[in-house]
This record gives sequence, structure tokens and C-alpha cells, in this order.
Amino acid sequence: MLAEVRSRVVDVEADPDDVKTDDVNDYIVRAAPIVGVGPHPLPWPTDSRLDPELLAEGDRRNVLDEYRYWTLEAIVSDLDTRRHSFHVAIENLENDINIGSIVRTANAFLAAEVHIVGRKRWNRRGAMVTDRYQHVRYHDDAAELAQWCAANDLPIIGIDNIDGSVAIEGAQLPERCLLLFGQEGPGLSPEAIAASDQILHITQYGSTRSINAAAAAAVAMYAWVVQHV
Repeated sequence: MLAEVRSRVVDVEADPDDVKTDDVNDYIVRAAPIVGVGPHPLPWPTDSRLDPELLAEGDRRNVLDEYRYWTLEAIVSDLDTRRHSFHVAIENLENDINIGSIVRTANAFLAAEVHIVGRKRWNRRGAMVTDRYQHVRYHDDAAELAQWCAANDLPIIGIDNIDGSVAIEGAQLPERCLLLFGQEGPGLSPEAIAASDQILHITQYGSTRSINAAAAAAVAMYAWVVQHV
């Protein structure tokens, strides 16, 4: 009998049913699904939204099937015709953890815009290139964000579990609003709290006092969608 058994998952491009196990190290090889479509058969369709390069080489992007072979500009233009009326803002003061994930979720729920408050540089890896399809606006600080929201008649709804906050489950979210999230760890900054018209929290039932900022953003965006879509 082996003193130690190690296991790991290795992704390969192969038949999904081709799963093998090495008896010695218990390695599992799983097939990675091939995303997208290959080159479009000739003759090509005549549609100004289609990208000749993608038609020729195939489209492996992580987009809906209805957008296969479309140019980036055509996809963004189509999304702009049906974006929702809520905005999302995230503070980027100390670290950029979760910003990419929040941008990706904002794209999934079709937020009007994403606002980055503080530093303009952030790790886009977590966004999985969805930032290309999302309008991203930058603000130097919470005061500048508040000024922009006031000019655009958007109430700021801060999301944090601080004293005096109201449970999001029982709150009515405005149809037009901006959902503001703080940094992972410290949460909303004092300036962001002061700029908020209302602070909501997500009720939790376990032993931890808070959840990941990206997870909180997903819950809050879904709460808006449930109420207004």
C-alpha cells in the first residue's frame, strides 16, 4: 500500500469521456470542453456586424452563441440597446482583489456602467475580458463619484454590514441607482459611507461576519434584477 496518495486534475483538450486514472498517483485527466465554433463555411453571410477574421479562423470567445462571429463593437452596440438602469461602483484604494470578478458579474447582469473609485490600475484577469463589453468609468475619489451621481440623478446605495444598515432582502432598490462596494477587508471607506444615500447589508446566517466582496456584489445585483426585470 502506498504511504501517500496524491491527486490532481489536469485539463486537456480531448474527448470528455476520456477519463483516466493512474493507480500509483491517482492522477485524474479531464477533458477541457472546446468553447465556441470553428471557421464559418463558405459562402459567408453578408452582415456588417460580422468579423471577417473570426469567420475565417473561428470564434472561441466566451460569448453567447447569438454573438458568434460578431465584431466587438457590434456586440457592445447591441448590449447598449438593452442595458439595465443600475450602475456598479467599487473602491480601488488598497488592493484590486475582486474587481475583475465584479466587472464580470456586472456584465452578466447587464449593468449600465461600472465605476472604479480610486486607482485606475486593476487586475483584469478576473474579468475574463468582459470589461471589453462593459462601459467602465473612473473617479478619483468617493466625492467625485457622488458629484457624478448627483448630476445624473442616481442615488448611491452602499453595500456593507455596518451599524445602522438595512437588510437588502426587505429593501426596495431604486430602479435607477448605483450600487457601491468597498474593498475586500475594510469594506466601504468613511468617504464612501458619507457619499451613500442608503447603506444595505446582506443577512448572513453562519459564523463569519462578512462575505467576499465579489460575492456580495453578485447578491446585490441579483436582488436588483429580481425586483426590476
